[in-house]
Amino acid sequence: MRTVRPLDETTWEAFAELAGSSDSYPSGCWCLGFHPEGVGRPVDAAANRERKRLRVVSGTTHHALVFEDDLCIGWCQFGTPEELPRIKNHKEYERTRVGDLPDWRITCFYVRRGHRRQGVSAQALAGALELIAAMGGGRVEGYPEPADAVPAGFLFHGALSTFEKLGFTRDRLIGKHRWVVTRTVEHPG
Repeated sequence: MRTVRPLDETTWEAFAELAGSSDSYPSGCWCLGFHPEGVGRPVDAAANRERKRLRVVSGTTHHALVFEDDLCIGWCQFGTPEELPRIKNHKEYERTRVGDLPDWRITCFYVRRGHRRQGVSAQALAGALELIAAMGGGRVEGYPEPADAVPAGFLFHGALSTFEKLGFTRDRLIGKHRWVVTRTVEHPG
């Protein structure tokens, strides 16, 4: 059975196992690329792991983690623009932006090999939206690409169709295939 839980000190080990078990991107970046400090230069996985752990302890990073029983099989990273200022295509984003920054950004997805194309990203995004609602809601932006433009293993920003199925609308194109999509999430109270 799948469940979604927030990344915090109680779920850190499960998140760390997934990030560290990959032979690809998350094993080095630890989902720090969108934070103000970015990933270590040169990429130092051990240092990035510790920097991410410190963000978890201080509450300055947010993820919706998808679990299959006790195994973390994927995540969706979200946060405020202050937490996640380093989005892809930032110059074009700023050049075309009208109005205020969003309250929240969805910046990164990762799904464990063997679990891709099974709805994990959609479940993680839905979980992130629920967590955002519980934290006050607001306007949420994502920066996805069409699934046919990028191989599944490299859809770190999510598939456009996944966002649209969950109520996001296209705002503007900021790259060859990258869209800004938006949705307002209401606080349940």
